[in-house]
Amino acid sequence: MKRKDEQKFQLLVGHREPLPDDSKDNITIFTRILDRLLDGYDNRLRPGLGGKHFVNCCLANYFFKLSSHQEYTIDVFFRQSWRDERLKFDGPMQVLPLNNLLASKIWTPDTFFHNGKKSVAHNMTTPNKLLRLVDNGTLLYTMRLTIHAECPMHLEDFPMDAHACPLKFGSYAYTNNEVIYLWTQGDERSVAVAEDGSRLNQYDLLGHVIGKETISSSTGEYVVMTTYFHLKRKIGYFVIQTYLPCIMTVILSQVSFWLNRESVPARTVFGVTTVLTMTTLSISARNSLPKVAYATAMDWFMAVCYAFVFSALIEFATVNYFTKRSWAWDGKKEGMEIRVSDSHLQQFHVIKKKMMDVTAFSRFFYSLTFGPRSDWQKCILLPQNFSVESATLSKKANNTFNIVGTTYAINVAKDQGLTTISKSAGASAKHPYMPDPYIEAKKSYNRVSKVDKISRIIFPILFFIFNLGYWATYVNRKPAIMKANNLN
Repeated sequence: MKRKDEQKFQLLVGHREPLPDDSKDNITIFTRILDRLLDGYDNRLRPGLGGKHFVNCCLANYFFKLSSHQEYTIDVFFRQSWRDERLKFDGPMQVLPLNNLLASKIWTPDTFFHNGKKSVAHNMTTPNKLLRLVDNGTLLYTMRLTIHAECPMHLEDFPMDAHACPLKFGSYAYTNNEVIYLWTQGDERSVAVAEDGSRLNQYDLLGHVIGKETISSSTGEYVVMTTYFHLKRKIGYFVIQTYLPCIMTVILSQVSFWLNRESVPARTVFGVTTVLTMTTLSISARNSLPKVAYATAMDWFMAVCYAFVFSALIEFATVNYFTKRSWAWDGKKEGMEIRVSDSHLQQFHVIKKKMMDVTAFSRFFYSLTFGPRSDWQKCILLPQNFSVESATLSKKANNTFNIVGTTYAINVAKDQGLTTISKSAGASAKHPYMPDPYIEAKKSYNRVSKVDKISRIIFPILFFIFNLGYWATYVNRKPAIMKANNLN
């Protein structure tokens, strides 16, 4: 049984059907033709030596990748076609497919890429090369290449920028008097871009333009074939990662205009947090860009957003400064100024003099004379350590008196008859009745700042106008680029 399986395997693997007589004859004929063509063939000499030789070129691109470091990667099928009179033949077939090993035995153009940093020829599983020979001596030579080429980028409009990435190639040793490159199928069909290959993550391929240049050097003039791939960057990623966070940060900084100006901690947190957030966004956005010496469109946007956020913080500092200057009395200062009528002042002096003469022992009899403590306490209540030296009155104009040198605040009672003095720091003290100037000061302290009112309107309007002009300027770049390069 085992022997039968081995025989079957040998039959499947090693069995070859007998070739027809015509095939045997063709193989024999072409073997003789190739031997005859290569006999005496010198691949060191180009075809048509002594005159001009033409090389037709064609590119088929199926992968394109552009990086932010001013270079791009392109995967192409690079096709070249030329005619070699030494390889004419007569045979039963008009086109003869050949193995890539034959390419090393015949003359091939010494094409190189002028702006290529690194080019790789694919060799898996065998060298990815194709060679075909036509009976009139025309050869088609195709190879698969991955090319890393330079792409000069102007990032002033980043991330609404567009670039024209060139691919330049030509002969390394032969001048335009010896070898001339031509596009095979005209401007439109000489470069074919696969639909899948043009689907880039960060760019839209607007189109391509082919051309031809002549460069001069110390060794002569050379023909250079050029292809410019026009690309427009997609802005969606940057809108999500940078623009929307910046806009939301600016809006958040303007929320502080609607808070009370006495809310110092809240407004300080708004200002400092938004400034630090803008700084972080600016640094992270710059890390993904090459180090350029000029400002990009994103830099200008973030700078203006940073200015709005910082201005909101300065606006709060200004409002807070003038708020503190307008606050005249807080109930705890040593020097206070209130208005006292003449009748109340006389009563104050009489009662104060009597209280100074009262000792601790006679206070009981004093209460019998003037009534219970709760009655005369309504008139005046002084601490035991109160002295004339600790409280002095100085009369000013318009019956205004200063009480200097004491930490006790004077509160005018609702009963307009007498003035009551109590310790302002007491926890059980009731809200006193104060004259009109104090009420006006309290009202002015709680009033909304005019600067805040103006900022609530000016800041959003200015930021809206800036965004309108910014996006109107940069979004319309694509039509201008396509028109300038005759792209449809």
